[in-house]
Amino acid sequence: MKARTLLATSIAAALLTSTAAAAPGHKPGEGHSHPEDTAYGKPGDPKKPARVIQIVFREDEGKMLFLPDKLRFKKGEQVRFQLRNNGEIDHEFVVGTVEENLKHMKEMEKNPDMEHDDPNAKRLKPKATGEILWQFTKAGTFDFSCLIPGHRQAGMFGTIVVE
Repeated sequence: MKARTLLATSIAAALLTSTAAAAPGHKPGEGHSHPEDTAYGKPGDPKKPARVIQIVFREDEGKMLFLPDKLRFKKGEQVRFQLRNNGEIDHEFVVGTVEENLKHMKEMEKNPDMEHDDPNAKRLKPKATGEILWQFTKAGTFDFSCLIPGHRQAGMFGTIVVE
């Protein structure tokens, strides 16, 4: 009986540790909540075709930018964002509404080491690449931003229009 209790305690501790490691800046048990379908869409289906859009992250003369920074899609369109950080520092790409991204930016100011690897967000080291597969299910104007403290303020954001 003692061995079973010790094993259960060890497993619980390992799970708590892995949760904290998987979501830096979040308390164990807390984390990003990603409903299946949001105001700005849902995770894409890898079995379905997707339009490929390349997004480059970089710094230039004190500014931080995404190239391109204006995107236009049709409602229902699935997009494979191919991300490349050509910069000298970490950057991230977070798709959301302007309001959600600004709110999350405030959280990131309190927890600057928080990293994203969610269906709608990816953080990349310098010279690294990544990918996000996303389907835009609703019409509207949406945002993509780097929410690392100071980056959005330095110009690292863009607009997505879904018609």
